[in-house]
Amino acid sequence: MHESETGLRARLVDVGVELVAREGVQALTLREIARRAGVSHGAPRRYFPTHLELLSAIARRGFGELAERVATAAGDGTASPRAQVTRLAGAYLAFALEHPGMYELMFRHDLLESGHLGLRDTSLPLFGRLVELVGLVRPDLDARLVAGALWANLHGIAQLWGWGSLQLATGAEDFAPLLRSALDAHLGQEDG
Repeated sequence: MHESETGLRARLVDVGVELVAREGVQALTLREIARRAGVSHGAPRRYFPTHLELLSAIARRGFGELAERVATAAGDGTASPRAQVTRLAGAYLAFALEHPGMYELMFRHDLLESGHLGLRDTSLPLFGRLVELVGLVRPDLDARLVAGALWANLHGIAQLWGWGSLQLATGAEDFAPLLRSALDAHLGQEDG
């Protein structure tokens, strides 16, 4: 019995997701994914004509998981917009730190620029939710610009925390105080 084309395509992506989690982005070669999937080194090309297409399919899985985490963190939407931004940002940072290889892959410039990732379908809805919430917290500002600056700040926290730089520089034991500072800087001090 032969594995269906859809099944093998999904298995190649599954293997890539596991490989990036265990060994990082540098391990994601077509040859290594094929070897671990138990197929010839040319087999992935039948489903993913370019390496970027396979990497993009793997990264889409990461965006899907991140979207699920953000939705779960948001809850039922009854919390204040500020609390929802805090939860969204916390979920983003937790994902980045728990899955550093996937996080790195998801934001690779060549993937984002290639068009294979389907940026409009993956990361832009997450950003759109952030813009919406920022607009509710600070209706007096351009929500897209503030959300962009906040996202850049979160990305920087994730990268620098992952490298150990922020712990050394700030003495913080977790990213929560940095997250609060970033939110205060972009959204203003929280009332209360």
